[in-house]
Amino acid sequence: MKRILFILTLFITFTLSFVSGAFAENEGIFKITSASYDTSNSLIALTSSYLGEMPEIGKIKIVKLSNPTRAYFDLPGTILSIPRKDWRFAYGDIKQIKITQFSTNPDVVRVVIYYDDDFDISSMQFLKVQNNIIIKLKNVVAQNPFMQNTYRDDHASSSDFYEYMTVSAAVDKNDPLSQINEAFNSQSFLKQELKLNTKFYVDRISAKNGAVLISGMGSVGIEKPMILTNPTRIIFDLPNTLVNQNLRNKEYSLGGSDKFKIGQFSVNKARVVITTPDVTKYIPIYSKDNQGLLIGNTEKISYDMIPYSDGIINGYSNYKIDEQSSAMTLNFNTALIHGFDRTNTQVIVYMYNISDFDKENFTKTFTGTPFEKSEITVQPKGLKLTIPIEYGSLVTAFTGADGKSLKIQVKAPKVQEKETPAVTAPVITKPSEISGKHKVVVDAGHGGSDVGATRNGAHEKFITLDVAKRVEKLLKEQGYDVLMTRTGDTYVSLQDRVQMSEDYEPDIFVSIHVNSSTSDSSKGVETHYYHQESIPLAQAVHASLASSIDSPNRGLFKSKFYVINHTTDPAILVEIGFISNTSERAALLSDSRKQATAKAIVEGINNYFKNSK
Repeated sequence: MKRILFILTLFITFTLSFVSGAFAENEGIFKITSASYDTSNSLIALTSSYLGEMPEIGKIKIVKLSNPTRAYFDLPGTILSIPRKDWRFAYGDIKQIKITQFSTNPDVVRVVIYYDDDFDISSMQFLKVQNNIIIKLKNVVAQNPFMQNTYRDDHASSSDFYEYMTVSAAVDKNDPLSQINEAFNSQSFLKQELKLNTKFYVDRISAKNGAVLISGMGSVGIEKPMILTNPTRIIFDLPNTLVNQNLRNKEYSLGGSDKFKIGQFSVNKARVVITTPDVTKYIPIYSKDNQGLLIGNTEKISYDMIPYSDGIINGYSNYKIDEQSSAMTLNFNTALIHGFDRTNTQVIVYMYNISDFDKENFTKTFTGTPFEKSEITVQPKGLKLTIPIEYGSLVTAFTGADGKSLKIQVKAPKVQEKETPAVTAPVITKPSEISGKHKVVVDAGHGGSDVGATRNGAHEKFITLDVAKRVEKLLKEQGYDVLMTRTGDTYVSLQDRVQMSEDYEPDIFVSIHVNSSTSDSSKGVETHYYHQESIPLAQAVHASLASSIDSPNRGLFKSKFYVINHTTDPAILVEIGFISNTSERAALLSDSRKQATAKAIVEGINNYFKNSK
């Protein structure tokens, strides 16, 4: 904690050293010393390290404009003591946010928001949280006005598809303060493009028998873990997280054969990999301040590592969000230390420093709600909350800013309305539902006169066909039915590829391509999808590719490629590397890289079907 306070002190000193001395004489003015956009929760946070009077939230007026569609609001009596902000987003309802010093006599800061026509700007809310002005851009129902997302099932939250943000950030990657600036989107005078604003900076790792403590600054969140094989390992992704360069990809022993690594999976996401035969026994445990994450084997954790206090649950609430979604909130008299486990049909929360609750009140609150079968039981240390859920539900968890509240939000799978067929109407059943064998279309990109990307005599069409045949062979060996859109060097139109797939009625469609760029420095693997139902397939295959192939992870993309746009079954397009990069081209032409790529794609397909049972 001393180290964190020391870094924070340095960071604030570093930031304030840039503030103009002209502001020093006017201490009554509210001075914005940092401005951050939290993409996960659609919040703008304007923070002041001065004790000036904050603008009156109730008097802020939103002015709507058109051509282009935008709105602005002014903060009177406010000074922007950092460079102006100009954030631009490639995806989502919000297109651009500008924060500028509109005038200096009087002092007025103006915030301008450009948005889609169907976005309801009137749903914006203004909140005061300690020394922050919080602008909530979406009308999200919450007990606590400022809750932090700590867990989510969805690996592909729409907030993660803002492809680029232009922010003020330092560029010296070797300077820890520069990394903190980048992580928290704070002050600097040099412009740099990032893919996503980060919320958690990992600066310390401590490994013990059966557990690893990940410590940092900010607010840690985690995604539903993935289990991969060869070797058996469990993967936890930490969205909106930056890892200190000195900690990346180092291997730590957790006792026995268990190993731990953390790396920068993408520009806005960290990846924790634990290699162990006991993959189902490792769960995340959150600290009181949400700045530490202990991932431990539940059978090996020493509870001496977890501080104990005689806390109680002193409040319960339930509310319906929409037709599919409901939320449960528990309030505590102390900041919560909790473990979180997620199975296909349960959410389990271990409340390690909570010893008592009102059973009658708990039962009364949730009777007649989607949570009425939930129960709390006493454990050797603390309490255990078990929430039964339907298979296919989406779970999201939040903790209050003070750590004294926990919200579990569950979105049930959509119930498909079934029409009563006419007596003469046939019931259409996919062949795969009859045979019990999964059907996969493997689409080797390009072919024949369409050579695809080319460099130094290497043609994309030959690489994709080779990898596609290896995928076909592995799938058939594992009992899949496979249709190849081409088996030789022949031209097949995009329309014909789609028609072949539609006639075959597969479970999934996988198109294989090789990337290219005008810059010879670009390299890495990426996965594209278009329809929402294709996201789980894209996640599963890309996770396997990114963890198995020795090449940068370029992430997931929503793209309108013809073959994945026009197929009606879950469909993805994988870019397995850059032919334009000299070293990667040599790898793509090698048997070892082709085979590793094929194995990774098949492993991802296997994981997709395991998770979708």
